[in-house]
Amino acid sequence: MMKRLKLFVLTVSLAVALSAVSPSSFSAYGETVIPAASVADPMPFDLDCESAVLMDSATGTVLYSKNAEERLPPASVTKIMTLLLAMEAIDDGRLKLDDNLQVSEYAASKGGSQVYLEPGETMSVEDIIKSVVIASANDAAVVLAEAVAGSETSFVVKMNEKAAELGMNNTNFENATGLDDTVQNHVTSAYDIAVMSRALISHPLILNYSSIWMDSIRNGEFGLTNTNRLVRFYNGATGLKTGSTAKAKFCISATAERDGLHLIAVIMGAPSRDVRNNAAKTLLDYGFANFALYKDPAAEVGVVKVKSGVEPLVKCEKAPFSALLSKSDASNVRCEITVEETTAAPVKKGDVLGKAEYFAGDRIVGVADVTASDDVPKITFSDIFVRMLGIFSLS
Repeated sequence: MMKRLKLFVLTVSLAVALSAVSPSSFSAYGETVIPAASVADPMPFDLDCESAVLMDSATGTVLYSKNAEERLPPASVTKIMTLLLAMEAIDDGRLKLDDNLQVSEYAASKGGSQVYLEPGETMSVEDIIKSVVIASANDAAVVLAEAVAGSETSFVVKMNEKAAELGMNNTNFENATGLDDTVQNHVTSAYDIAVMSRALISHPLILNYSSIWMDSIRNGEFGLTNTNRLVRFYNGATGLKTGSTAKAKFCISATAERDGLHLIAVIMGAPSRDVRNNAAKTLLDYGFANFALYKDPAAEVGVVKVKSGVEPLVKCEKAPFSALLSKSDASNVRCEITVEETTAAPVKKGDVLGKAEYFAGDRIVGVADVTASDDVPKITFSDIFVRMLGIFSLS
């Protein structure tokens, strides 16, 4: 038998119904995930670029999409993947920020944006990362690639493996830099860039560097200025990476955070730097004006009777829930919790005993599990015997 507890304490002053998108799936932790395909046509506005995507970093929800799956050259936005693999190497201890890396002749030979590394020169991992993130240095990107995989060729294999793992189905990398004078099929899509950007900013360390406007390396002798002007001129900007070549035109993955909402705006194939930056700002402004991230933390929600358990009751808790919700469609969220009235021992902590459903009006916007907070073993004959002895000793 099930009992339903209606909780109306979750009234909030933010919109819930997504007019442009509708939830398509929910994770086991109640996190709403809406893929690019669920963005409605027509677009609320057009942008002067070949493709674009606006994504919420917490849920992966796509809020705006223009030619999102089109395969295009990404220029130095490629370095998002280079930095992602470097962050993973730091996380698992293969690289440390204070490690000194030696520059190979091959890395030093890279043209385009660079910090003019010399063959044999040594530089810390941290300064190499700053050079890639802030100055988009191709020579530093290759130094990172060689440190992680031994060679740029081996590193590219890892880049493509990671792209496949992330579901970047329209991506093929041929180098770690995005230089495209000699490549044959170095391409990705706006949606795929948003996906790898989301993966990169899940490493908080990168935001220590991508949000810097000006810095220096070589003990202050060489200045770095961020190629992403939004870091200085856009409220809440946190990064992430620009790129431009004759083939790719002007590209950017721009990230910004306000009131707990962290957005990723991707622009590919814009005709100029200013058009690219303005398009990214337009996307971010649209996201912050129309959407908010609703969060409901984990909470204890009652008890369930346990049959044949060493304890007669087990406490239950609701898993945390988050969803990206529109500000304009509604002003109330309510949660209805359904839990089992009884369950049979043994009960394990984390066993699902019910669900929390989140509604905007009559429309469901998300689901979170209700689980057991503790273990409750099945009672044994020995347990019963000990209890009986206790009763007799008291009488």
